[in-house]
Amino acid sequence: MEVLAYLIPAALFLGLLGLGAFIWSLKSGQYDDLDGAARRILIDDDSRP
Repeated sequence: MEVLAYLIPAALFLGLLGLGAFIWSLKSGQYDDLDGAARRILIDDDSRP
């Protein structure tokens, strides 16, 4: 049972770290143009040599 004294804070820390990374990605604009990336893959680019 004493291992829970290490595992619970570690799990909380990793959860908060993941939440912080998600919030940072929202604020930095990672999810602004989801449709543009989906359509960009369909463009046939034959202008390469």
